[in-house]
Amino acid sequence: MTNIVAFLQTTTQDSAAGALARTALEETELGGAALQWLERHPVLAALIGLAVLAGVAWLSLVAVRRIVLRFLSMLARRTPTFWDEVALESRLFRRLAWIVPLLIIHRGILAVPSLPDDVTRLVQQLAVASFILVLVRAFSALLTAANEIYQRYPRAKDRPIKGYLQVVNIVAHLVAVILMIATLLDRSPVVLFSGLGAMTAILMLVFRDSILSLVAGVQLTANDLIRVGDWIEMPQFNADGDVIDIALNSVSVQNWDKTITVIPTHKFLEHSFKNWRGMFESGGRRIKRAIYIDMSTIRFLTEEEIEHFGRFALLRDYIARKKKELEEYNRAQQVEEGVIANARRLTNIGTLRAYIIEYLRQHPGIHQDMTLLVRQLAPTPEGLPLEIYAFANDTRWVVYEGIQSDIFDHVLAMVPQFGLRVFQKPAGQDVITAVRETRLQPV
Repeated sequence: MTNIVAFLQTTTQDSAAGALARTALEETELGGAALQWLERHPVLAALIGLAVLAGVAWLSLVAVRRIVLRFLSMLARRTPTFWDEVALESRLFRRLAWIVPLLIIHRGILAVPSLPDDVTRLVQQLAVASFILVLVRAFSALLTAANEIYQRYPRAKDRPIKGYLQVVNIVAHLVAVILMIATLLDRSPVVLFSGLGAMTAILMLVFRDSILSLVAGVQLTANDLIRVGDWIEMPQFNADGDVIDIALNSVSVQNWDKTITVIPTHKFLEHSFKNWRGMFESGGRRIKRAIYIDMSTIRFLTEEEIEHFGRFALLRDYIARKKKELEEYNRAQQVEEGVIANARRLTNIGTLRAYIIEYLRQHPGIHQDMTLLVRQLAPTPEGLPLEIYAFANDTRWVVYEGIQSDIFDHVLAMVPQFGLRVFQKPAGQDVITAVRETRLQPV
């Protein structure tokens, strides 16, 4: 070193490059002094090396995110497929970006001076464990992207795969945890995997609901019992609404009051539930409602009333047919005039029932290919129930309620035309009116 310095001093005194040579010499001497100082202070040398390594790793992460990820984002927006956009939204590439700084730390730690071997080994083990964590988190994002892509296809409504992907995600995280522990302990992962047999009971206890829900989810999906979008009723859990999500451990139902009910998946095999999907697929929604007729108003029709109802367009054929049928029967039985008990006659309740049937058969909102009937139920203290049993041809709730209300508006308005009265429990005003009328009557 002394000879080199002397040589440079003698050869550069009178030359034009002397100034540059002296500058290089001074820098060489300064660098050598710095190295000698760092050798005398190994702790500071190690800290400075670690700081430089951390800075390089951080700069590499920033570079990957700001350059590579932005380039991928711009590329995804220009491609016609949506898969790459879903992958970006799931943060898959953002999580994979951590691989670059971890690799730099894993290899660069060997270049840090004055660092004990144990510390170097520990940092490398932490880097490898972090690398495994990054991979499993990226795999989780990949599963999320796969589920999002699958849900955009029509088949996803009938065959959801979210529950299965969650099982794969759980298994992947369990394997990752075992590999991370094996890396940090510097042991073979085979030893830890062999110990899982003894942990089976604990795992069964911890993941009991998940295992039961997995089995239930397979059966629900295989048998096509529940789909996203189905309207289900499960009174045990106060659930009455649309299924909005089917996951591994739970099924989320948005009730009609906009509340959310979360039901464990395995409960669908333990309890009964009603799925209204069949109603929507059939194209008809049932109308099953009765009006109560005051039985004191039921009677036979007079000849004038029969002629009057015969002019109704909906009853014209019915009245003509029944008149002919009854006349032939009464003639064959030789019924005596004035003996009502021996003759067959039309009643106002029967005629009303025939009118309602014809009205429903011509109603544009009634499904004519499904069951349609108007029947009498067993009499009750509130009167005689006259039930309409039919199906609306539109399953939408608002439209269905409109069709049903329109029908009963007309029927209730037509009941008095047949000399009948709809039963209604007396109200306070009815009692007051009756007492007032009684007082006004002459004694």
